[in-house]
Amino acid sequence: MTVFLHGLSTALPPYCLTQAEVQERAAIIFGSKYPQFDRLISTFATAGIDQRYSVVPIDWFSSDHGWSDRNAEFMTGAKTMFIEAAGRALNDAGWSGRDVDCVITVSSTGIATPTLEAQVFTEMGFRDDIMRVPLFGLGCAGGVTGLSVAQSLAVGRPGAKILLVVIETCSLSFRADRLQKADIIATVLFGDGSAAACISSDAPGHKHAVTLDQGYQKMWPDTLGIMGWDVDDTGFGVVFDRSIPGFVRDEFAGATEGALKAANLNHAQIDRYVCHPGGAKVVDAIEGALHLNQGSLDAERATLRAAGNMSAPTVMFVLKRVLDAGQTGQMMACALGPGFTASFLPFHVSAEAA
Repeated sequence: MTVFLHGLSTALPPYCLTQAEVQERAAIIFGSKYPQFDRLISTFATAGIDQRYSVVPIDWFSSDHGWSDRNAEFMTGAKTMFIEAAGRALNDAGWSGRDVDCVITVSSTGIATPTLEAQVFTEMGFRDDIMRVPLFGLGCAGGVTGLSVAQSLAVGRPGAKILLVVIETCSLSFRADRLQKADIIATVLFGDGSAAACISSDAPGHKHAVTLDQGYQKMWPDTLGIMGWDVDDTGFGVVFDRSIPGFVRDEFAGATEGALKAANLNHAQIDRYVCHPGGAKVVDAIEGALHLNQGSLDAERATLRAAGNMSAPTVMFVLKRVLDAGQTGQMMACALGPGFTASFLPFHVSAEAA
């Protein structure tokens, strides 16, 4: 059964933080506490990020915050971004909130029970028989996995209108109390953002001609320590191992080959890989692993410069940039996340979508 992308949108929170501002504030917060900070400060300039966005203003980071305070900001910021991103995607698809049969919500940076789609039920105008599918803990792989789950649900429920909303507030996990290198790198890379997509097996009836195929995942054993959260009374603490770029160089090609084989494709048939830009070094490593021309992942680098690594929604920002540029052909979305997991989704963009 053919599954179509009917609408796609992105949304950012209100506070734009330039990389220079973040570096200056980080120097004030970490400089006197963390002896190795001076050796790491150059990473702000080499990260390939000009700015990122946050649900809280930059002064927020100079105060101490516990779990309750952080999660309260998550609830406020995530609900606002949900409404904005979902509303734009629905408008792009020509749907209303009442049309939606199933909503998938992906997030790993805060806790909401009832989950976010229930929190915004009234504002979105959802029906009371809507199917809710919240997904937590997928991290940076959440955007691609969310699209894969939406595709599978669309196949299983022909004609159903599926709304996928992906939201992360990575900035709220900022920690100055642990004094770990991972916390400095997180400060260099991470921002907040959201994206949404409308998916159905019904043909769109307008300009879009993007079809989604079945997703694929690869999980490596004994890799739980590469990426994720440590959780304590203060909140989430990032687990972000320095081995990630090397792991990508060593393992990503094999995982991609498995995804291509599962989709009855080969590398030569892929016109564009649409990748989650975890960081400048990770993008370089993906190009090397897949034998792509250096600089070919231009949309990934442009997304990283404009908004940083937003975790799960970032790949959907890249996808929108690729579609808006009019690129067509057979493509493969891919992302790496905690587990350690690679998530893939083959999709095709016909000329009508240009």
